Amino acid sequence: MTAPTRLGAGHLREALGITNTEPRLSWTPAEGTLRQTAYQLKASNGWDTGRVDTAAHGGIPYSGPALSSRDRFEWQVRTWNIGADSPDTECVSDWSESMAVELGLLQPADWTAQWIGPAEPVVPVPGERPGYALHTTFILDAAPDAARVYATAHGIYELFLNGQRVGDQQLTPGSTSYNTTLQVQTYDVTALLQPGSNTVRAVLTDGWYRGTFGYTRDADMYGTHTAFLAQLELQSGTVRTVIGTDASWSVSPTEIVSADLMAGQRVDFRVPAGTAENGAGDPAGGAHKASAAVVRPCGLVTLAGPVAPPTRVVAELAPVSLRRLPGGNQVVDFGQNIHGWVRLSRLGRPGETVTLVYGEAVDAAGEVTQDHLRPHDFRDQGQFLGAGQVDAVVASGAAGEVFEPRHTTHGFQYVSVQGLAADLQPGDIAGCLVHTDLDRIGSFTCSDERLNKLHKIIEWSFRDNACEVPTDCPQREKAGWTGDWQLFAPTAAYLFDVTGFSRKWLGDVRADQWENGVIANISPSPGPEATAADFMAFVNGSAGWGDAIVMVPWELYLATGDTGILAENWAAMNRWLGFVRATAESQRHPARAAAGPDPTPHEKYLWDTGFHWGEWMEPDGPEPDLFAARDADHGIVATAYYRNTTAVMARIAGALGLPEEARALEELSAGVRQAWEAEYLDPAGRVTEPSQANCVRALAFDLVSPELRATVTRQLVSLIRDAGTHLGTGFLSTPYLLPVLADNGEEGLAYELLMQDSEPSWLVMVDRGATTMWELWNGLDRDGNPHQSLNHYSKGAVVSFLHRYTAGLRQAPGSAGYERIIVEPRPGAGLTSAATSHRGPQGLIDVEWTSDDGGLTLNTTVPPGTTAEVRLPGKPAAVVGPGTYTFFAAASPDRAGTTSPSPALARSTP
Repeated sequence: MTAPTRLGAGHLREALGITNTEPRLSWTPAEGTLRQTAYQLKASNGWDTGRVDTAAHGGIPYSGPALSSRDRFEWQVRTWNIGADSPDTECVSDWSESMAVELGLLQPADWTAQWIGPAEPVVPVPGERPGYALHTTFILDAAPDAARVYATAHGIYELFLNGQRVGDQQLTPGSTSYNTTLQVQTYDVTALLQPGSNTVRAVLTDGWYRGTFGYTRDADMYGTHTAFLAQLELQSGTVRTVIGTDASWSVSPTEIVSADLMAGQRVDFRVPAGTAENGAGDPAGGAHKASAAVVRPCGLVTLAGPVAPPTRVVAELAPVSLRRLPGGNQVVDFGQNIHGWVRLSRLGRPGETVTLVYGEAVDAAGEVTQDHLRPHDFRDQGQFLGAGQVDAVVASGAAGEVFEPRHTTHGFQYVSVQGLAADLQPGDIAGCLVHTDLDRIGSFTCSDERLNKLHKIIEWSFRDNACEVPTDCPQREKAGWTGDWQLFAPTAAYLFDVTGFSRKWLGDVRADQWENGVIANISPSPGPEATAADFMAFVNGSAGWGDAIVMVPWELYLATGDTGILAENWAAMNRWLGFVRATAESQRHPARAAAGPDPTPHEKYLWDTGFHWGEWMEPDGPEPDLFAARDADHGIVATAYYRNTTAVMARIAGALGLPEEARALEELSAGVRQAWEAEYLDPAGRVTEPSQANCVRALAFDLVSPELRATVTRQLVSLIRDAGTHLGTGFLSTPYLLPVLADNGEEGLAYELLMQDSEPSWLVMVDRGATTMWELWNGLDRDGNPHQSLNHYSKGAVVSFLHRYTAGLRQAPGSAGYERIIVEPRPGAGLTSAATSHRGPQGLIDVEWTSDDGGLTLNTTVPPGTTAEVRLPGKPAAVVGPGTYTFFAAASPDRAGTTSPSPALARSTP
């Protein structure tokens, strides 16, 4: 028998420097077993649980000796299981490989280091601020037995020890709501220290802390001065030596002339020789003089260890083409829209500036264009801000100079290299893909290459928007929009392990929540006081965006079975619901009040006031007008989300063991549902504000009585046919469109929309060469002109239809953590094969089917502790446990519009 695998602590595979003293441990059950019956954990600190009789293998709280700062232990697990070969006999697994867990510094008192920074008597304008080096040198008689560095910054930092870069993490300390949480990185630097002289050097730039950010390019969001904090601890025997940042450290200029996440990074390698731009050095060539670091009065209480995997360079792409334009610029095409930067090893002659302009598209002349990425200037109506995404480098002529701008990021497929006389060769430049280092856990493929391409570009869009937080786009904004993530989280959680990544972000969402319960549109943000005082504050608190605080934790729970995720967000959910409920009960839309001075009883459940984004970006819809939307009546959308959020919260209360809260929420949800039906359905049961989006929501959110579902479905079908069998949904309802059709007898139409290849459709993107999902359905128009972002993942949630319907793998109702699954392929569009896999908490699930004139053959693998209900056309459902199976169903007429039997599914045996 094999051993348990994929050990985790707090949903982390690497647990160095954590600050949770009771991490919850998890593992994947040993393969080749039916189910776990007991476990035993043992650790290097003496902790031994002995045998614990339970099938649980996740969310196991550490209960060994109390943990303190710097404590480290390695733990293993073995399990008792019922084996597949001997279902009546219990057998014990081998011990797993060990996982190390090490705590960081838990208390402010653990820090003797002080926050330091450059004096900076005059702060340059945002986007033009240089990088600084903060450094010290110390002497060691001998190399230590062990050494750790604990480091963080107000800004972005890179750390070097004796000239070697420390670790492979990027953009540290990462993006969080800094007023409440600032991550500390812990590094094992034992191997980098040496007897004699040792030098620690940190390079510090603006980053998210004070650089320009987002659509509005706001700067100084968290402060006006950068700062650095580091504590190097050397352990030799029982003696600990501490070297921390303080006033004895020095500050020097660096080659980074300016660095900004939005604008880009400029480097002048002549700076150490004193020939930098903008007065940073002595133009006569004199050496730079180091100055004393300034101690900054920054706090320590917000410091925290990691809860998400780190950001890294996860891949490098070689160019697919290099082309010199008549004007002299060289355009590099990496063949894929990515997030990150380039590494350029062929620079100009000494003193010459080489400029790199990054973009997602090229114009008719083949030059990189950024016009579609320029954001509106809300402070100067009718004007646009610059797109940014421009790097520059000046060579010094020293051997081995390489330009890699690690203090900025860009979204790009193309780079215009300007000012370089030499012809670039493929080995001279590489595209560095940068994002949070997430484990891939899901896959899909089928017999249609265009659908495979669609799936691929959607995966790429997510990866490009998974840097530190789930962003909307990696170029124009880089912002953690709540609405985008609540739409895509179910899809992402199937394909990648996003649990820790999302937990980190949800901590920022909670920190940014307003006192009245409003959820900010974007997290991380400078906090409720700042966002509530902003001149665009009115756009916060929208339906579909604020509801992310409920919907994202729920989806993570479904993916993992971890109720702790629900518990840590429960209070914030209730505050959000309190805001929604109070608004619905105390306010009426002016148009409704004008139509009748006395509200009807159901109106207390209508959420029809305040700003709402609405469906957003419907094809051929009106141009967005945020200021007009303040007074618009979006009640049909907002009330739908009110209903859905209360229904989901009722289920969350049930999962948390809160029966009274669950009953109260069920009653409230029923009242909202009835009010929506009374207000927005006509006597014939049709939606009174007819749109595909409103009909989809009516069915997806269970807003209509069972006897009226067929009527609304017919209305939806009619709207789709009237649009020439094209989708007409925008931002909020597109993820639900195909599942709603398939679940309401219109599976064939769902496939027609999926395979539609004229605007608007998904396959238009494929046919026009997209490598990532577009923000608009016509992101590249018929003439090849780009419009808005070409890297927005939200519409890509359609691939969940491929996983759950085409390939046929989904969780059973009421299941969490994939304990119970339904395997039900629903082929369409002439597909002859499909396959999907998902590595859930129980292990790897595989589903693969092929079909021909004789029928459909299904192969599926069910992991330990899982029960699967297999449904095939024309055959009774089969309920099976762990194992590998093959099923066959003879050919039958087109099954569009039919439904397989759905017998009750037995729960997995504890």
